[in-house]
Amino acid sequence: MSACASGAEAISQAADMIRAGAADVVIAGGVDSCINGLIVSGFAQIRALSTRNGDPQSASRPFDRDRDGFVLAEGAAILVLEREDHARARGADILGVVAGTAVTSDAVDIVAADPVMQRRVMEKAIAAAGLGAGDIGLVHAHATSTPVGDRLEAEAINAVLGNQVPVTSTKSLTGHLLGGAGALGAIVMIQALKTGAVPGISNLDEPDAGIDLNLLRKTVTDNPAKAGIANAFGFGGHSTALVITES
Repeated sequence: MSACASGAEAISQAADMIRAGAADVVIAGGVDSCINGLIVSGFAQIRALSTRNGDPQSASRPFDRDRDGFVLAEGAAILVLEREDHARARGADILGVVAGTAVTSDAVDIVAADPVMQRRVMEKAIAAAGLGAGDIGLVHAHATSTPVGDRLEAEAINAVLGNQVPVTSTKSLTGHLLGGAGALGAIVMIQALKTGAVPGISNLDEPDAGIDLNLLRKTVTDNPAKAGIANAFGFGGHSTALVITES
């Protein structure tokens, strides 16, 4: 269990299995069902949850100046990963390619992230894909809407990719699926690269002045990116990055 990076890490392990010749097809992803009193009270105790209880539609607001925590959600996201020649032989509709992945665990703190490790995991994933930072045309940020977490991730993204690459986070629309979040981010990236349609960050009324990123505040329908990176970070220093390219 890699906390909120679990779904993305499962995809990374599946890709490794296929590249190693251990499997032709792997079903991988993440699921979490955790909306109960114990889990909610635990996250509330560490002040990770939004307290916008009177305005739930606007509570999840990644990178916004007034963000105050994440909105707990439930869900699942599952992918079928397959060796390319195996998929083509059966006439499969190939939606995208998991071109490179990286997984790190720094254990620097029970909750807080290490921005150095977040940078490193993105750099390692890009290198594993045989690409350079300039090849990445889209970022799906982990961005849970916590005051500290979003800022640290923004610093890491800027350090690796600069401030011109479009960045989005669909947690503004879905809430935080915890173990399912990373796999859902991968699916969003696959669809965005395939169609050019990228959902903007909802509730981003006033971007945090301390965050220097090209944040997508509205949905775009003509993004030209051929490769993108999807981040998934978990409490305890678990970090996973997936570089996905067009099929």
